[in-house]
Formats: sequence, structure tokens, C-alpha cells
Amino acid sequence: MKYYTIHHHTRYRYSSEVSESTMEVRMQPRTDRQQRCLNFQLEVWPHAQVLTASDCVQNAIHYFDIPRRHSELLLRAQSLVLVQEGQPLPEGIDSTEWAALEEAAATGVHWDWLSPSKFARPTSLLGDFAAEVEFNREIDPLSALFRLNDRIHVALEYMPLSTAVDSPIDIALENRRGVCQDFTHIMIALLRRAGIPARYISGYVQQDPQKEEETDLSGASHAWVEAFLPATGWIGLDPTNNSQVGDRHIRIAIGRDYADVPPTRGTYKGGSSSELTVGVHISETEDESIPPDLLDNGHWSTREQIEEVSSSQQRRDQEQQQ
Repeated sequence: MKYYTIHHHTRYRYSSEVSESTMEVRMQPRTDRQQRCLNFQLEVWPHAQVLTASDCVQNAIHYFDIPRRHSELLLRAQSLVLVQEGQPLPEGIDSTEWAALEEAAATGVHWDWLSPSKFARPTSLLGDFAAEVEFNREIDPLSALFRLNDRIHVALEYMPLSTAVDSPIDIALENRRGVCQDFTHIMIALLRRAGIPARYISGYVQQDPQKEEETDLSGASHAWVEAFLPATGWIGLDPTNNSQVGDRHIRIAIGRDYADVPPTRGTYKGGSSSELTVGVHISETEDESIPPDLLDNGHWSTREQIEEVSSSQQRRDQEQQQ
């Protein structure tokens, strides 16, 4: 297991004063079977009362309103997270798993993760790309997932600022370059097209200094894919880095695509334009430096344990913010 300290700073500068800002923030790491958010603090300037809620998939949402004039808005989020390595996956499974996927789809349980969404939807270019990377049912579903993860990584070039947050997948497919969000949307759209439930994960990744070929994502948030197979459950795959998700990936939110889980989303009153700057710093932390009351090296594997930890953490966050 590994402990991480994460600092995520966001600054909005307005060309002239605005009279009010209202915002949702999704920056608190999740607590689940593989990771635990030990502490989370969110500071807002100008000062505002920050409230906390959760959505239908238990993403933590902080929200606030600043009802007075201001020319900039600064958010400072700090997290302490424990992440455990997941169970190793087999190299392949039985090809009959395709039939099991069809049975699972027929129940409607995974409807949200199989249906097209705003940024992950079929297009003619996506169909051409599927044929190019040979994503089909000729091999078992798990092997197909691993191969697709690799082929998206090879086919697309990671290039910062090559697309915008609201770019459709055809921009990245046509230019053969994009950012982690594009890699993830393309893979999700291909998986859903093949009948494999897939969802978008926002979070952070700590770079591995031993892997020089790994994409440099320092100073930014990250995105990857989770795909569902009845034989394995949800599997995390990172097409940007051509890797499985492990103890260097820190999950924040689950959505159908980026539109569900942006780090910040809000509105302001005023006719001015805004400029956004973001900085993320992740450092691995030794457990000796963590206060004992935050440490619990036991395992939390039952639903009741997860809900208890999540509820108590939310209460502590609300107390700190009041």
C-alpha cells in the first residue's frame, strides 16, 4: 500500500469584476475497496461556506456560492490518500464470457455504462478506427481489452493542448493526437460499441520514475477507463500510459464521460472573460509522518465498512469547513 499527499490548486482570473460565482467541485478522492481518503481539505478565496453532498455513484461533491464582487477565485484542495494494489488479473479468460456479457446487458443493470454519452458515442471515424485496431470478438474479452489498451496508446500521440475539454472524439481520431481525456473517451466508445460496460474515471496518477516511456502528466489531473466483465468485475485500464490501473492511480470520480465529473463546474454573473490556471502536485508519503489517528492498516472490504468510513470522513470534512 502507498500513501499520497495531493495538492490541487485552481485559479480563475476575470478580466473585470464579477458579481457572483456559484461552483461545484469534484476533487475529493473516493473511499472504496482499493483506496481510502484519510483527509481532505478545501479552501476557497474569497471565503465562502463550502457544503458537501454525494451523487448516485457516491462521488463527493463540494459546492459554494460567493454572492459579492470579486476579480479572481482561488481553490486549494489537499488530500491524504491510502491506495492498495489490486488483485492481479489473468492473461485471458474463456471466450464464453462474450455470452455472459450479453446476459448482463439484458438485465439493464449496466445501462448507463453501455449507452452512448455526450463525449463517448459512435461515429463513422470511430468505426474506421475499430477496424484499424482490429477490436472484435475473435479473442476473449479480457485479451481484447488488453490489446485495445495497447493499440490506442500506439495509434494516438499524447499532446497537451491539442484538444479542448469539450472536443468530440473525432478531433483526436482525425488528427491522431489528444490528451488523456480523448484516449479515455475513444476507448469507452469502442467498448460500449462492443457490448462491454465502460465508465470514465477522473483522478490522478503518480509517475513511475523507473518508466521513462511513461507519459509525463505531472501538474495535471488524469483520466482512465474502467470496463466490466462478469468474470473479473470492474477493471481499470489506462490507454494514455498503456497500463493497468494500480496503486499509483488515485480515483476521484466515476462518470459516463468527462461531462459528468469535471473537477470544477460553475457560473458567474458579469460580462467579463475568465482565465483558468491549474496546478497539481502529488508526493508519496511515508506512514511514519502521518498522525496515528489517520492510520488504519486493516482492510475494509465489506459494504458496511466502506459506508462507515465514507460517512465518518464526510462528517469530519463538514466540521472542518464550518
